[in-house]
Amino acid sequence: MKKKEEVKRYIKDLVAKKVKDMGISSLSLILQEVKREYETAIKDYVKDVEQSWKAFKGNLLEEVILDVLKELVEQLGLKIAKGSDIEKREELLEDCLCKVKRSVLVDYGEFGMHLPDIDLVIYCPYNCQVLAIISSKATLRERIAQTGYWKLKLSSSPITKNIKVFFITLDEDGDFRVKSPAKKGRAIAEVDTDGVFLITSSHFEESQKVKGIEYFEKVLKELTKLCQRIHP
Repeated sequence: MKKKEEVKRYIKDLVAKKVKDMGISSLSLILQEVKREYETAIKDYVKDVEQSWKAFKGNLLEEVILDVLKELVEQLGLKIAKGSDIEKREELLEDCLCKVKRSVLVDYGEFGMHLPDIDLVIYCPYNCQVLAIISSKATLRERIAQTGYWKLKLSSSPITKNIKVFFITLDEDGDFRVKSPAKKGRAIAEVDTDGVFLITSSHFEESQKVKGIEYFEKVLKELTKLCQRIHP
């Protein structure tokens, strides 16, 4: 177990260094480069190397995005946390994260209150209310329909209707490259989300909803304005 965790930590550190040197838009290429090294190093510790890589890659993508966004988010006076952080029982959460969790719950009536599927959450530290939730996946088809679903559910309640729902993806299958005729995933993104941001060096057709990850800074500045209205 120790050796397996050492392999994962080494690859994570290697990816972080390469992202710093090459830029986040090269993340797909970086992951392709380190995949073989990961598989060679991990093969003695897992039964299914490919499945191990897929799970590791998904977690790594979330961590890379968190690392890239965290400094900028906090410079703008906001806070960011992993979705897994607010999934904990409330007695294990600090007071602000407890309020964050409650501010994004979806009401299913007699079937209870449930959290959306969240990878990252951006919130205002002054009132601990969620401003935006983010899903992140390597390919579009993995979660875009669920992201659209959560946007519709959040919009249906006066308490959560102003929460923005974003999707960040490597778009490794190329589902976002063409605006028209749009593939089903892009159509969902254009209509049922607040924005999709691509981490890619490949060409794609931009729109008001679909942009490169470099445009996410502008989104954060708009979220900051909402937070400043609470605490000028």
